[in-house]
Amino acid sequence: MPRGIPNPAAMYGIAPRPWGYEVSLVRNGTRYYRQFGKASYGGLEQALLQAQDWRDEVVRSVPPVARRTRAEKLRANNTTGVSGVFCQVASGGRVRAWVAKTYIGQDEILRTDFPVDAVGSGALALAIEEREKQLTRMSGLARLHPAEEAIRQGLTVQPPGPRVAKRTKSEITRITNSSGVSGVQFKMPNAGHPGYWLATTFTAGKGSVCKAFSVKEHGYDMAKSLAIAERERQLAEKLKEAEQQQQASSPPDRFPVHRAAGQMARP
Repeated sequence: MPRGIPNPAAMYGIAPRPWGYEVSLVRNGTRYYRQFGKASYGGLEQALLQAQDWRDEVVRSVPPVARRTRAEKLRANNTTGVSGVFCQVASGGRVRAWVAKTYIGQDEILRTDFPVDAVGSGALALAIEEREKQLTRMSGLARLHPAEEAIRQGLTVQPPGPRVAKRTKSEITRITNSSGVSGVQFKMPNAGHPGYWLATTFTAGKGSVCKAFSVKEHGYDMAKSLAIAERERQLAEKLKEAEQQQQASSPPDRFPVHRAAGQMARP
């Protein structure tokens, strides 16, 4: 969207990319980031639904800071050590007055000046005391986007329907795949060889499991069917082992987080 115009609620925190969508939200200097590729979820529609679901969960579980907390944060150019309190300097560098100022809302800004000539050396203390009174008028959470509150209240529920599980890298069909099924490819060692269909599944830490089915022995179509069935068996075995390992280990963090200034690499 053009600068200064917030994204529609459905796309809040979500950016389209050639490969799918990425979600990026920042809370108190911590960035919550995840990528949803169309290849991993079987298409752009599912990738977007998954991105929206995850974005909504982050918004509900990790709300922004309170407005007062944000207002009390010292700015880099603050010279008094108290947020919202600053001085007015007359010609020659003399402090003319101490000022307490608080932005409550679009149509409400509180400001009180304490001239040094009128109240003497206690002007700064009075300004600090006034600032504390002004902050009591501030309530609620920092408003980061119009969609935030609606998402937290459950007013923007994503369309119902099935959500597909994320595919592993070995389940994604590559452009170079000759069978239309991930992990199944036709191989021909040389021009005079009848060829064979190969089912391959890779498991991190274990390597690849491969099984070939000869076209000469089974025929072209049967060899392909046998390879596809073998691939399904390999994936089922891999999933079973992964589930057993997950049950034996502690659950992962709910939200992977990264510092806002960090750069993330697309998998």
